[in-house]
Amino acid sequence: MNIRDFYAGAEFFAHTWLGAHLQDGGVTFRTYAPNADEISVCTTHGTCAMYRVADGNFWEAHVDGLGSGDPYTFRIRHGDDVQEHCDPYGYGMDLRPAHRSIVRDLSFEWHDEEWMRERSVCLDEPMNIYELHLGSWHKRSGDRQSGEVQDWFTYSEIAYQLIPYLKEAGYTHVEFMPLMEHPYDGSWGYQPTGFFSPTSRYGTARQLMELIDMLHGAHIGAILDYVPVHFATDDYGLANFDGTPLFEYSDKEMAVSEWGSFNFMHGRGDTRSFLQSAANYWLGAYHFDGLRMDAISRIVYRQGDKSLGVNSEAVDFVRNMNGGLKYLNAGIMLVAEDSTDYPGITRSVSKGGLGFDYKWDMGWMNDTLNFFRTPPDERGDQYHKLSFSMMYYPNEHYLLSLSHDEVVHEKATIAQKMWGDYDLKFPQARALYLYMFAHPGKKLNFMGSELAQLREWDEQREQDWSLRQFPLHDSFYHYCVELNKIYSDHPALWARDYECSGFIWRQVSDNTNVVYAFERRSTCERMLCVLNLSDQKLSNYHVSLGEAKRTKVLLNSDWHRFSGSTAETEHSWHRLARNELVCDLAPFSGQLYAVE
Repeated sequence: MNIRDFYAGAEFFAHTWLGAHLQDGGVTFRTYAPNADEISVCTTHGTCAMYRVADGNFWEAHVDGLGSGDPYTFRIRHGDDVQEHCDPYGYGMDLRPAHRSIVRDLSFEWHDEEWMRERSVCLDEPMNIYELHLGSWHKRSGDRQSGEVQDWFTYSEIAYQLIPYLKEAGYTHVEFMPLMEHPYDGSWGYQPTGFFSPTSRYGTARQLMELIDMLHGAHIGAILDYVPVHFATDDYGLANFDGTPLFEYSDKEMAVSEWGSFNFMHGRGDTRSFLQSAANYWLGAYHFDGLRMDAISRIVYRQGDKSLGVNSEAVDFVRNMNGGLKYLNAGIMLVAEDSTDYPGITRSVSKGGLGFDYKWDMGWMNDTLNFFRTPPDERGDQYHKLSFSMMYYPNEHYLLSLSHDEVVHEKATIAQKMWGDYDLKFPQARALYLYMFAHPGKKLNFMGSELAQLREWDEQREQDWSLRQFPLHDSFYHYCVELNKIYSDHPALWARDYECSGFIWRQVSDNTNVVYAFERRSTCERMLCVLNLSDQKLSNYHVSLGEAKRTKVLLNSDWHRFSGSTAETEHSWHRLARNELVCDLAPFSGQLYAVE
């Protein structure tokens, strides 16, 4: 670690010197605590005083006989105040409610050299992400709430269930909700205490490496949620680490976020080096293929409020961090969860942007879900909710997300959001997903949505896998699988996601019938999506295709095998008259065609 770079906010490898490191038959401990009066490291071998090193703001001690797996804490005195803290740079932590740091050996024999060499940000490739909360995807005890019983699978154990599922279902990437150590299960990891510590709920650092290595062996990318905005207030964590606000603001009004956590003070060079070293650590030590960064609106604007102005120090921080991460880690992708209209989120740092590769399209998500909640007789008035995203989609590299945030806190699940009673929700949900996968932009879907789950997500319970015993839910799952595979197999649906030439409206003025039609194009193929989002059947509906000779239906969301009402006929090419497609459209349905 370069100390000058550390203070300047330019260090990306602070964790290689700070923290706990196996050395000379024991462990060398180092921490940064400029305002502490005295520090001791507390281990199973007793308490050892630390001494000041370097410029006097860093502390060090070596304890013989300690090894990987041994616990420790730092006892820090500032004036009359004495507090035990976990190690900010620690590579592991105890299972909550315990909070000691754990010495970890990060050596691992990787087998993913080819994957790491060839991975990319997928701008002109298919990317279909399965968002996952690792502890509630599958549990050992099924639906039983965990309480004091630890019923999670380990990182390496879950691989044997997760990887075949992702391959069968046709996902290209999996995104893990935060895996940094956190004290409260209900925070889902978004209020961390251990920014370098894989949560011990699911095992050790080595087991997490095994999971990522196995995913890469199956040609599945792994993305990690990262939280660069705020941290948990627990007194054993980062809060008042050296007896003073070291990572957070001293001004209480600025220090506390809307979630009750502490905001990082991004204007400090030492805090910047901490955060970007943590980001680089997950990409380097664990071979994650990308980071999805949470709450970027709080980076862009002070407290996320545009009226308070741009948070220039935080913007400068994230721009420099993203530039450094891209330089140090070939082929990684950086994704912003951002609801603002701040320009240049996905523009490169060299061109004055923030350097993200993708931005979640929160506007598309809100407009789409609100449309599908609307009663059919009012959809004509709301017709352009579904066309509005095409007015701005070339401005950024958007990623279409139906994430965990949309299926919690009494918002209802995706399927539940559909207008009408139980039977009517399924055809509309099938049409929604066809619209999503034909729309420009990469895709993200939260676990359980592929089953048309009707219970909001609860981190204490596994997904309702028994739903597949019911024909409507099982056919919905198979519909999603087929849609995923058609998406991956057809370049027209992804090769020109961020080029205007990749999208053409064919019908965007029929608010009477609530029908939309649009084409997606690549250099080698054309595809047409036709949607009838009314509750009426439409016969002999005409769609003009410009210059086209024939079409072939690839998918109809209303086919019998998806629990629809339309018989599936032979999938042959159909010659067109006057360059027009003439088709029958079932209520709440969509069709996908190949076009020549």
